Amino acid sequence: MDPGEVRVAAGGIDPRHAGPSPSSFFQSPRWSRPGRLVEVDLNPSARTPAAVAEGDPERYAARLRESPPEVASLLGRVPLLETPPLDPSWLRYEMLERFRVLQGAPIAKGASILEVGAGAHAIATVPLASRVGPGGHVVAIELSRWSHFREIVAACGMDDRVDPVRADARHLPHPSKRFEVATCLHGVRSLRSEAAMVRVFREMLRVGRSLFLAESLPTAHTEAQRAHLAMYDLREEVFRALGGGPDDLGYRSLSRLCELIEEAGGEVRSSEVLDVDLPHALALFPRALIEGVQEPRLRADLLGRWDRAHELGQRHGTDHPPVGILLAEGSA
Repeated sequence: MDPGEVRVAAGGIDPRHAGPSPSSFFQSPRWSRPGRLVEVDLNPSARTPAAVAEGDPERYAARLRESPPEVASLLGRVPLLETPPLDPSWLRYEMLERFRVLQGAPIAKGASILEVGAGAHAIATVPLASRVGPGGHVVAIELSRWSHFREIVAACGMDDRVDPVRADARHLPHPSKRFEVATCLHGVRSLRSEAAMVRVFREMLRVGRSLFLAESLPTAHTEAQRAHLAMYDLREEVFRALGGGPDDLGYRSLSRLCELIEEAGGEVRSSEVLDVDLPHALALFPRALIEGVQEPRLRADLLGRWDRAHELGQRHGTDHPPVGILLAEGSA
């Protein structure tokens, strides 16, 4: 899953935070390049996500066409990315989802925003930067998954308002109330444990005047959402069986997310559930990984479940499940 790992890392902060400038960081040889960026297509509806959602590709293409003109124009600048078996346009649909969940966020033009878990593809970074405008500022926190971040931010014309920061989100290198809003969009599941979630939420509440959180929920209303959950729910179990930690934790309920924010010292001011009606194929992982599970019965069970989940996705497509959206502030 793209939402970035936000575990321990060090350094890499822009001049306002006692480190290298954004431009020097963007030019760093530390950038890795798995996959390949392809041409920028200025017509965001020109390609339909055949591999992203085989259930109804025209319905998904219509979501791009129906976007507000400024959003559609920006999505048209997002590079296509060759990451088989996904369609090259998958990143545009993921960014469109972030635009939708941010509609209710208290983000004004010119604001200073913190993003926890920027990830390799700047999926939420670009929409956040668009929201704050040319006079705004987004500090994007990430550990190591920066592979296409520079290219995507620059292609969208947002590099003048985005500062990428390598930092431990449990110990943010910023003073109290430095940001108008501290955000985390679809990054909670990458925090590896609920204890880590609480520590990160506590830090977000410290450095931000408010906390804005969006995360997929473990519920489904359609067959395409069920297909996504069927594949996603295998991930944690498979990676544990292979002897490692979870790749991503299972989705938490809205009530549980509220409890974790309160445990971190926050007060939830509002919450809602949003059905975004967009494709989401990023739960897919190679079937061959399961072949490495040593216990025969468990391996056979996991292979069977992967086959059934994959078949559901082929038949119905895979959609975003409902998204929980929370706005919180620190307790007085």
